[in-house]
Amino acid sequence: MDYAQQQRSWGKHAPSILAVVALHIVLGWALVNGLARRVIEVVKAPIETKIIEEVKKPPPEVPPPPPPKLEAPPPPFIPPPEINIEIPKVTPPPTITTVTTTPPPPGPPPKVYVPAPPAPPKPLVRKEYKASYRVDPHFPREAIRRGLSGKVVAWVHVAPSGAVTSVEIRSSTNPIFNREVVSALSQWKFNPEPVGFIGEYEIVFNLKD
Repeated sequence: MDYAQQQRSWGKHAPSILAVVALHIVLGWALVNGLARRVIEVVKAPIETKIIEEVKKPPPEVPPPPPPKLEAPPPPFIPPPEINIEIPKVTPPPTITTVTTTPPPPGPPPKVYVPAPPAPPKPLVRKEYKASYRVDPHFPREAIRRGLSGKVVAWVHVAPSGAVTSVEIRSSTNPIFNREVVSALSQWKFNPEPVGFIGEYEIVFNLKD
């Protein structure tokens, strides 16, 4: 027999069919006797609800603070031990002294203060003192050509013999006249005197038309 015919046979499905028929019979009997109504009443009964509070978690435990650190006290000060160092004594060698009988050499002679000679007196300055012999200075040709006039103040240094030792220009409006003044006044002569002197002279150069 093949598999399809085996599945269609009545004897194989009979138990299942009988079980389904029995279940329907039981359900019909329950409906007739009011069993379903009791089940509905039980379902309709009030349902009590209870609110369950949420269990609060306990706060976390705070760890205790650490104990304070105690610093160790500083060690007591112990002074260093004193060390005595003995310094050896050095005895100097004996000095040999000799006694001389020769007398010391004589010292330098004492200084004798000699006063300095007095400074010679300054010669007197005589203005326009009359000379025994005079030479007038010439008018410079360069000054004539350029049409210049001028004035020269000169000192004539006179020795006790009356000779002129030097001529000194004290002031001049134009150096063009200095040479002629020195040349002329160097030839002047004066009467001899015990002391020399200085003669001051003003020489004026006027260009005449």
